[in-house]
Amino acid sequence: MGRIIAVANQKGGVGKTTTAINLSAALAEKGKKVLLIDLDPQGNATSGVGVEKNQVENTVYDLILGETDIHDCIEYTEFENLHLIASNVDLAAAEIELIGIAEKEFIIKKAVEKIRDRYDFILIDCPPSLNLLTINAMTTADTVLVPIQCEYYALEGLSQLIHTINLVRERLNPYLDIEGIVFTMYDARTNLSLQVVENVRANVKQRVYSTIIPRNVRLAEAPSHGYPITIYDSKSAGAESYRALADEVINREDS
Repeated sequence: MGRIIAVANQKGGVGKTTTAINLSAALAEKGKKVLLIDLDPQGNATSGVGVEKNQVENTVYDLILGETDIHDCIEYTEFENLHLIASNVDLAAAEIELIGIAEKEFIIKKAVEKIRDRYDFILIDCPPSLNLLTINAMTTADTVLVPIQCEYYALEGLSQLIHTINLVRERLNPYLDIEGIVFTMYDARTNLSLQVVENVRANVKQRVYSTIIPRNVRLAEAPSHGYPITIYDSKSAGAESYRALADEVINREDS
């Protein structure tokens, strides 16, 4: 049965979508069957794997509204083993349209259960807010992976996110766990990045991944070309880091 990981942080600009795209691609490169679900109305995970978000016939928005079946939403990307359920700006209206709908927190979960057995990993890219879409991701997921930028305010919002995860566990998904925290945008030239890593590791009880994602120009360029970093620049520091993170994620599954 596929393992479902929500990639979440309500703070924007922390490398959340970058991590969702490139971890998915690195897992697929290692022979794992991967489904990436774009649950962010910005649709950046969709365009980041080379799919034109405004030309997709059946998006996650149509799925949430019950206008299509999940099987009809799956897009086959040009990358082996990597499939996608796409998103675009239409999804921004979903929260309003779901007012009064029963069990609206479980819409994605019910849909994903139908195809879960087809994949080794299902990664959900959450929006940068703790809204109904993020709650849907957390009721669906087994674990939450939290990217944190190596900056002064790294811990800001983390406690709120952990509080939300705990609430979801208490009330909606008793099996939800924290997959781990991964540091992004690490700059080895600054003392600040090192201090942030040490501070978080000293103060956070949750699992912190050994892999640290560096601040990398090629990593920043890749999405605009519609390629994961493992394809765009296979030998870059960013590509090697996401491969290492994929190994850690796989090894957690095996342990």
